[in-house]
Amino acid sequence: MKVMLITDSYPPEIRSAAQLMKELAEELVERNHAVTVLTTWPQYNIAENQSLDLIKPSTVENGVKVQRIKTLRHHNVSYIFRGISQILMPFYFKREIRKHPISIPDVVLIYSPPLTLSKVGIFLKKKYGVKFILNVQDLFPQNAIDLGVLKNKIIVKYFENMENKAYSYSDSIAVHSEGNGRFLIDQKNVCEEKVAILHNWIDTSVFVNHKKYDFRKEFSLENKFVFLFAGVIGPSQYLDLVIDIAKNVQNKKDICFLFVGDGAEKNRLFEKSLGLENVLFKPFVSSDLYPALISSVDVGLVCLSPANKTPVVPGKILGYMAGSLPVLAFLHEASDGHKVIKDSKSGISVFSGNYEESLEALLDIYTRKDLLSSYGQNGLEYVNKNFEKKICVSNLESLF
Repeated sequence: MKVMLITDSYPPEIRSAAQLMKELAEELVERNHAVTVLTTWPQYNIAENQSLDLIKPSTVENGVKVQRIKTLRHHNVSYIFRGISQILMPFYFKREIRKHPISIPDVVLIYSPPLTLSKVGIFLKKKYGVKFILNVQDLFPQNAIDLGVLKNKIIVKYFENMENKAYSYSDSIAVHSEGNGRFLIDQKNVCEEKVAILHNWIDTSVFVNHKKYDFRKEFSLENKFVFLFAGVIGPSQYLDLVIDIAKNVQNKKDICFLFVGDGAEKNRLFEKSLGLENVLFKPFVSSDLYPALISSVDVGLVCLSPANKTPVVPGKILGYMAGSLPVLAFLHEASDGHKVIKDSKSGISVFSGNYEESLEALLDIYTRKDLLSSYGQNGLEYVNKNFEKKICVSNLESLF
């Protein structure tokens, strides 16, 4: 079967979404599908040592045909420019498809966000009869409304109409947790038969025989108890909470908060942390070194704004668990991440809107070091049982 994956993130970009799409594409190739990925030109979330000079518009990578399309910048820019870029993005993608009609697929999978790419799925369905599967990761525009990013009623209505149209035209809507499924059915009146629970998978094998690198030595973290936040540093991550906690625990001289990544909030948070000797910011590391980074620290941090009302599960939770890293999560009340961590017994999760409870949880996991090993082992066993890649991809394949 000819399968097209459409996403705004694919390697060499370093995001959980990029890795997820790469693993999906290559797994489908192994199952004898002809896979084409349409994605944007890499320009953000790039490892510091990654050269983009050799990137070509069209390549074949591990059997996957990858078509990279130059668009306006859509990350690490102002909200207004990001909105304009995302609104224009479908036009670039549709133009590329019209230029290469011979590659029209049997089924198209659209990764959202950005929701605007759903227009490409609708286009392919209406013009060529392609089966359209929408993979919803973030419930936009609701999450942006909750965070106060979207306030203008006319703009909100515009995106809500786009959302309703995407749900209406899609043949199947894949969501990554039961809570997200219920939200679409109960709050958005989506037909229950359309909604499929498709857990995000994690390939634990990459953490087994990974490339060795001593990040503790590289970052001068010997004899430190390191809390790691790795990923996009944006407004939804609510990392002010972590900086505030860092201020409060300066008397614990061995504690260090390591932020590895980039995003719209990085510079502001860096300025806020000036003078704090227990806070360290570093750029993204390459995907092949990420497992070594995970193995170099003590606890993986996850944080989401309490203003969020949707049941989103941060992808980095599974990455930490796959690397046998204990998890400390500060999440909003609606997040299904609380259930994942509780069921897996892989760490501690608390409500991010309660500062005192968050501080207490951090000190608890720091003090009770005897539990770290079991947290890490429990997490690994849980992802192997529930989020194994081949099982999850088979569930997606059944929608074809």
